[in-house]
Amino acid sequence: MDNVLPNPPGLDIDTVIYNYRIRKQTEDQVDVYVGNENAAGTGYIFREHDEWRPGSLDGTEINKVIGVGGIHRDLWGDGSIEVQGNGSVEDPNVIYTYRVNPCYDPQFDPNCPGYKIPVPNIPEVDLSQIYDVTKDENIDLDRSRCKPGETNGECLTRLEEEELSEEKLAEEEAEEKKDSKERLEKALSAADNSELFAQALAQGQLLQSINQATNMNPYYAATILGGTYNDTVQLNDTQLPDNRRGLRNNLAQQRLHQQMVDEQYK
Repeated sequence: MDNVLPNPPGLDIDTVIYNYRIRKQTEDQVDVYVGNENAAGTGYIFREHDEWRPGSLDGTEINKVIGVGGIHRDLWGDGSIEVQGNGSVEDPNVIYTYRVNPCYDPQFDPNCPGYKIPVPNIPEVDLSQIYDVTKDENIDLDRSRCKPGETNGECLTRLEEEELSEEKLAEEEAEEKKDSKERLEKALSAADNSELFAQALAQGQLLQSINQATNMNPYYAATILGGTYNDTVQLNDTQLPDNRRGLRNNLAQQRLHQQMVDEQYK
């Protein structure tokens, strides 16, 4: 069957389909067996019996579809067609339909029956055996910074304290710079306000001086010398003559207008 079926993990046979044509004498009894041996034991994993009784015609073709319910590929041994009696089969053909069941391995997918949540194998570590470089007397953390006679642990502790002190000093300097900047901003703001106040005060004093001068000598109290001014123009004629040039222009325009109107009706 290795030449007939593929062999991936999880392959199951669902259906066996076969057909052939019987060759026999009409009066003869012939039995035909189509089957596959059980590869995991004895006997057959699949075996179908066709009984050709007397009266069956020679050359009759048979077609069968047999469902086997999903038997795993590993159980299917060699296949065969056996003929018992005075007869034979012609043009035999056997077809196997199959499917691959991914849950053949339950760990393939969490939805497969029998799936088990993997538990990682975490090795136990003896913490007492972990190497600590700070406790190794053969290692000097920093020869230039450790004091003579000072152990590595004491040196490390002192260096950490010094680093913390330096960090605290840097923070205090940054805070002092921030406070100085705020004080400078407040002083500049106060100076600006003082200058604006002085300008407003000077403007107010100037306006007050102007108002006092106006109140003491108002312009509407001044007296203008003079009297009555009579007209000196005299008209000798009581009637003005017409403008003859203007009259001629008016008559010419009237005549031209009349000619234009008359042209429209010719």
